[in-house]
Amino acid sequence: MPSSIPSGAAAGLPPAAKIDPRGHRFGAGVSAVLLIVAFVANAPWLVAVALASIGVSAAFGLRYSIYGAIWRRIVRLARLGPAEPEHEYPPRFAQVLGSTALTLSLVSFVIGATGLGWVFALAVAGLQSLLGLTGYCLGCRLYFLRWWVPDVVTRIWTRGRQGGALSGVKISYR
Repeated sequence: MPSSIPSGAAAGLPPAAKIDPRGHRFGAGVSAVLLIVAFVANAPWLVAVALASIGVSAAFGLRYSIYGAIWRRIVRLARLGPAEPEHEYPPRFAQVLGSTALTLSLVSFVIGATGLGWVFALAVAGLQSLLGLTGYCLGCRLYFLRWWVPDVVTRIWTRGRQGGALSGVKISYR
């Protein structure tokens, strides 16, 4: 299964929870389906439902994800074996980006720019579909680019403890 963490990068990340990457993929699949149903049914309120789920886990951590709670129950009931855990911050950063796009979608609906609202929502649905079907998380990979946004977000999550997101880490993508 592809990892959202490039090889060599995990060592430079601040300490954080580890997640089951299968749960991240499951949540992405559920979000993608929900957003596609919202578009087909012309139901912008379903975009708000997707935003609530993604936003909660982006803000408070993936252990609070609504989809994560469902996934943990599936793992227990189906007696699935353990997966190699991965660092929480790259997927969580991807959810920050998705939450931002869904917020822009809802704002677009409110101001009457319905077409633009669906563009934002369907962009998130497309990226969530990519993650759910292939395991490739574009937002996770963006976390490792040398730019200020991931650093600021990591500082918020760690409340300023620990250096930036990638303090001097050599990264190689597999």
